[in-house]
Amino acid sequence: MTENKQDPGLETAIFGGGCFWCLEAVFDLVDGVDSVVPGYCGGHVADPEYRQVCSGGTGHAEVVKVDFDPARVSYRELLETFFLIHDPTTVDRQGNDIGPQYRSVIFVTSDEQLHEALAFIEELGEQRVYPKAIVTRVERAPTFWPAEIEHHDYYVNHSDQPYCQYVVAPKIAKYRGKLAERRGRHGG
Repeated sequence: MTENKQDPGLETAIFGGGCFWCLEAVFDLVDGVDSVVPGYCGGHVADPEYRQVCSGGTGHAEVVKVDFDPARVSYRELLETFFLIHDPTTVDRQGNDIGPQYRSVIFVTSDEQLHEALAFIEELGEQRVYPKAIVTRVERAPTFWPAEIEHHDYYVNHSDQPYCQYVVAPKIAKYRGKLAERRGRHGG
């Protein structure tokens, strides 16, 4: 378990949307994000290990804990990034990663995040952004368990591996493309 020893001006968001290597690599690029830690949430085993979680039997989701400065990046912008880089319409699956540990879930850390996440999902549904219904669950954040150190900065340390090249890198490119598009529209 990790204690919350963050700067008092920061807030925490927790997202699960497939492999935490993908999420970490993209959220690390977001201006206003102070830190991104891969880990596990939502299960029934204390201090789970990667192999246990990968078995699907602990009930945990692979997640990232994102500490961010709300004066520099809004929670809504984090939600936009999260929904950009994963498929929120598949139950317990992201691409070839299958199992409850890969579910689409937002673990909220405040009432404001709860309301904002639910409203954002409703907005996406009304706009029919996805061809199927969004199945992302929104739950109050339980204990966050940090992943083993070898999973931290995985993409940075292993970008030449096939999984990183074929799964993580396209998500990074998608995020960078959306960021460039936003800057172009806003003259920044």
